Amino acid sequence: MAPNLLLSLVTIFISSIFAQPRAFQYPQDLFSFTDFIIPTSSPTSSTSVSPTPPFPETPPLVPAFFVIGDSSVDCGTNNFLATLARADRLPYGRDFDTQLPTGRFCNGRVPVDFLALRLGLPFVPSYLGQRGNVEDMIHGVNYASAGAGIIFSSGSELGQHISFTQQIQQFTDTYQQFILSMGEHHATDLITNSVFYLSIGINDYIHYYLRNVSNVQNLFLPWSFNKLLASTIILEIKNLYSINVRKMVVMGLAPIGCSPHYLWEYRSKNGECIESINNLVREFNFLMRFMIEELGQELPDSNIIFCDVYEGSMDIIKNHQLYGFNVTSDACCGLGKYRGWIMCVSPEMACNNASNHIWWDQFHPTAEVNAILADNVWNGLHTKMCYPMNLKDMVVSKEK
Repeated sequence: MAPNLLLSLVTIFISSIFAQPRAFQYPQDLFSFTDFIIPTSSPTSSTSVSPTPPFPETPPLVPAFFVIGDSSVDCGTNNFLATLARADRLPYGRDFDTQLPTGRFCNGRVPVDFLALRLGLPFVPSYLGQRGNVEDMIHGVNYASAGAGIIFSSGSELGQHISFTQQIQQFTDTYQQFILSMGEHHATDLITNSVFYLSIGINDYIHYYLRNVSNVQNLFLPWSFNKLLASTIILEIKNLYSINVRKMVVMGLAPIGCSPHYLWEYRSKNGECIESINNLVREFNFLMRFMIEELGQELPDSNIIFCDVYEGSMDIIKNHQLYGFNVTSDACCGLGKYRGWIMCVSPEMACNNASNHIWWDQFHPTAEVNAILADNVWNGLHTKMCYPMNLKDMVVSKEK
């Protein structure tokens, strides 16, 4: 691609983010989620949260589904923020139900979309993408924000995002709204029986540790850094438990050492994964699984499962032909070797068929991979990656 065309694409992308004519207003303070201004009218179709599919005819298995996380599960939060981490334009969403971008960092659905339907619930709306009425949130809310990390400042070079701690606070605010609307007894019953999905931590490596922000690599050896992250997640899980959350799915980290960006940056010769990066991920996942197993014994009446995304993803990569993938290292959308240099900013940068690709862009998998991982979370259909049980075991066995 000619340098002038590349520069034009990037310039258009950045300028469009900070353009003034929007259907919503940006928050004034980068680090204050209490100042967010929720639009009273719906955003335009290109930036709106996806229409909810028809509510399933069968009764839902749980009252609601709440999501906390990063771009792996963001369904539109960052559409309302001044940030470079946005997916509110094509080709993002081109294979989604509406064939429109919704803020999901994917060509189609993200894992929580598939799981919501498994639970008998509609797609979960973004916290910033709905009007704030209890009726809009009664079946769940998605607080996830692209760029967010466990460490508050992770991803801050991209612009605004809602950090892990801020998302927990947003849920607390939602809970208070439920109490005021339906009474403490009914609100507590709803929260206790609902499922919470946590998918966060990868940005603490991509945008913090691996970039050696604040000289962090000299302050923390990998094991110490992993313990810091894992301990913070455990603390927040305990905070959620203290406000009656009982059913939790905690996702591990994906093998970003196999992502197109790091294949490009580390100059992988034949698409081999960068093992030094994957070792960090494996170590973190091992530690999280151990700590969550201990926590499950410590907290009475809790149901907390850990799903090792690394295991599930590597199964797909190693057995890609069985799953129908024939492009394992190149992203569908991007520029440079492995399409891992420049992020996906234009439809012209995307491949024609994403269904045979494992990676959609620099860091995110295709909807086809998300569907397989969601199946594994639900019942281990393709390979076991959740411990000590699958999500289906958590929500169905109690009903028998």
